[in-house]
Amino acid sequence: MSLCEIVRLEGYIQSSYLAVYPDKIMLLDGCCRADVPMVLDYIKSTLKRPATDLKVVVVTHMHPDHAGGASALRKATGCLIVSADKPKPWYAGISGKAMYLTDIALAHYVARRTQRPYANLWYPIHLRPDITVKEGDCIPSFEEWQVLETPGHTDRDLSLFHLSTRQVYTADLIIKLRHKFVAPFPVHYPKAYVQSLQKIKDLRPSNVMMAHGCELPIDAATFDMLIAQAPKKPRTITDTIKHKLKGGKTKVKDY
Repeated sequence: MSLCEIVRLEGYIQSSYLAVYPDKIMLLDGCCRADVPMVLDYIKSTLKRPATDLKVVVVTHMHPDHAGGASALRKATGCLIVSADKPKPWYAGISGKAMYLTDIALAHYVARRTQRPYANLWYPIHLRPDITVKEGDCIPSFEEWQVLETPGHTDRDLSLFHLSTRQVYTADLIIKLRHKFVAPFPVHYPKAYVQSLQKIKDLRPSNVMMAHGCELPIDAATFDMLIAQAPKKPRTITDTIKHKLKGGKTKVKDY
């Protein structure tokens, strides 16, 4: 059955998108732990559908606002979790645990800055996906959604391209702040980030759905601006601290 609509939900610190079909629903990203009741309530109260109609939750990368609700949603609905095929967890080892705690703190920072009430954002540090995917794969049971590997923000970022309407969900690849577009924070892999921007530009999508922003067309000139202004070196918490210790001024624009 064909896609009925794509619904954008205002999450705790990010936008979440539901691809709604007559007989099934897919959540395009794993949202925050705090968003789980909202997602389930929307399906049951607004769509008037059983929660078990949520068949797939995609996790585009492991940050709290993209993976935080996935395991809880699987427990509540029996849905499948789909994520990138990577040999080791993003938060591996001692340094991974430190980065996990830092990312939780960053999510709370964004929540405070946007005047959100405190919420529990803890979630499993290691994802256990039911299905892993690579570049060019289609999402099982949602075959008109193609997987694009768009790393840079992390090593495993995914975007989702709806083939028939040429709409693309880019997670944190592009951040919309008021009247301008910027790169996300952090950017761990700047060369890969530029290549990912170019990949999305080359698609000539009809619409770009962003996790921090909304959904709207983005023209080639804007992609060129983002590519030209993309970080040339990794931009992470560690780099920011080093920069500040040297007397620089670095502002975290978004997460």
